[in-house]
Amino acid sequence: MRFLTEEEYSIASRFLFLSMAIVVIRQDIQHVENGPFKIKTPYLTLLKKMEALALDERRKLRVEMKKQTIEVISLNKNDSFSSFLFLCQGREEKRNFFNPSIRKKVEAIIQEFLFTALSALDKTVQQS
Repeated sequence: MRFLTEEEYSIASRFLFLSMAIVVIRQDIQHVENGPFKIKTPYLTLLKKMEALALDERRKLRVEMKKQTIEVISLNKNDSFSSFLFLCQGREEKRNFFNPSIRKKVEAIIQEFLFTALSALDKTVQQS
């Protein structure tokens, strides 16, 4: 049975997967900084732009979640599934996600920010 509205779930799940994407982007920044790349600057510029865009969106989502009293709590994780508890105005809903499905959602968010960051950086270069 579903207790959250589609809008509430959409906000909470976007926040959840966006937070995971930020972790991946930060790990990628560390890999580039510490990796054997000969020229690191373009990669770091792109990744840091992606991180900034993602953090800005997550900040806005957090404000909206606070307004609607939405929370997401990680319950447990095993090799196949991860469980999360979605809370909204006293209503609870537990959702289980297949880990490869989580990976695809996070990958889609990263790709979205990759294209947005490339576009933003391209506009910056053209204006210079």
